[in-house]
Amino acid sequence: MKKIPLLLLLFLLPVVACRKDFEQVNTNPFNPSQTSMEALFNGVVSSLPLGWNEQFYLHNETLYDLTQQGALIARAWPNIRIGVDEVWESYYSALRNIRALEDRFDQYPGAPEEMDNVRAMLKILLAYKTFKVTDLFGDIPFSEAGKGNQGLDLLRPKYDRQEDIYRSLLADLQWAVEHIHLEVNTPAGKPYYSFRQFDTFLKSDLTRWKRFANSLRLRHAMRMAEKDPEFAGQIIEDIFGKNQPIVQAGQEVCLWPRDMGIVFEGHHWAFREHKGLRMGTTIWHQMAVHDSIDGSGIIDPRAYVFFETNNKDEWRAFPNEPGINPPQEGGVPYNGGRDFNFNVKGNACKFSPFHYYLIRDEFDVPEVLMTAAEGHFIKAEAYKRGIGLPQDDFSADAEYAEGIKASIKFWYSVVNKTQRWVEAPTTPTDGQIYQYIYHPAVSFSGNGFKLEYIYAQRWIDQFRQPWEAYALARRTGMTPREGAPLTYNRFPYPATESEYNNVNWAAQTARMGSDVKEVKVWWMK
Repeated sequence: MKKIPLLLLLFLLPVVACRKDFEQVNTNPFNPSQTSMEALFNGVVSSLPLGWNEQFYLHNETLYDLTQQGALIARAWPNIRIGVDEVWESYYSALRNIRALEDRFDQYPGAPEEMDNVRAMLKILLAYKTFKVTDLFGDIPFSEAGKGNQGLDLLRPKYDRQEDIYRSLLADLQWAVEHIHLEVNTPAGKPYYSFRQFDTFLKSDLTRWKRFANSLRLRHAMRMAEKDPEFAGQIIEDIFGKNQPIVQAGQEVCLWPRDMGIVFEGHHWAFREHKGLRMGTTIWHQMAVHDSIDGSGIIDPRAYVFFETNNKDEWRAFPNEPGINPPQEGGVPYNGGRDFNFNVKGNACKFSPFHYYLIRDEFDVPEVLMTAAEGHFIKAEAYKRGIGLPQDDFSADAEYAEGIKASIKFWYSVVNKTQRWVEAPTTPTDGQIYQYIYHPAVSFSGNGFKLEYIYAQRWIDQFRQPWEAYALARRTGMTPREGAPLTYNRFPYPATESEYNNVNWAAQTARMGSDVKEVKVWWMK
């Protein structure tokens, strides 16, 4: 460092001191005047889109391979730390906003019930984000996290058990469902506080917020059913037995970039720079009944949405278990030059890539948080296993069929909404959809009401939610798969935890045995 002249240093010191004192006197750290509640809420919503490095390193390099929803032509980017760091930082940055909003709600000068709707919305966002992170890592800092402004001892938060986090979030979601009010005013005649146009996510549609909350309750109740089937069953029974609203067809919970005024540039970037994903044999054999390169074996209409042909207009799947001498594959199927010449995929593109327009469109292809199909598949599993509902194979079959139908219709609605898609596949009719549902290779009743058929269809529906497919694969061990069973059970904590939260990190890793991928998260068998 260059030396600062003594005279200049003496001049600067009082200026800095005065500024520091002025800020301390005029700033309330628990109610910063420069940030509105609406701005804080928007900050939380803005943390929902997937990070670029999250997509590159965690999804494209790791999760698509682990779930076998795709196939890697080479494992060229083994370092996942960049993606892990981004997920961790995004969550805890948002959590600081969430804690600040919780403080604002508590300090609101009106009656507490006036904040019910916005408090419920915040609890739902907190639950969605926290479930996603804890399902990737297991135990995480939660109850003390994001509260550093409340005391120095909270700057390094303890780790909470995943089981405790689950039960806390499920209680929060139940509170949210019970405290979302569709009326304008409270019983005392005061208006409920509303974010109105500041809610770019669900547009302050409180019915949709309630549906999202109930669907999250279902998702995570079923996820913990292997460890506490009675508790999970109570939630499932509460929702289905009382016919509570869940996400329905045509109102899937997604981040629609054009509607939200954002651009999803990271989708194309992650595929263009990574280059290594292709349609794998595992998903191909779920979507086609034979390997004819002309596509005549395709029975699942979603195949035309998720994938496309190679450079010779052939349907070829890359092996998910390629062995010691894997096929050579290359080309440029995700290169931006295809905007101007769609058919140019490079001579070395010998295997079917993910569909270019599904990952290229930045304005109209959404990021999916919850589909209506998922609710049907959860209900089908509940009927099949007798969790929260009476065991009933035929009711399970009906929900299975509705789930497939909802999934196909949703994915074709994405195609039809996408302005960029060239030569879009023809939307199947209801008759064609039912022809697929009752095909001998797909029919639930025709194949002995086997549970793995439900899991396979849910896994296909979650094609662009590989983190959710990863959870399904770990929980059930019954999603479509080639080769050895899945043993990659969690992601390691970011290195920053060992550096800046060392005492709590060390206690946590000692409790787990080691911070490695083989350690199972709580809800796994």
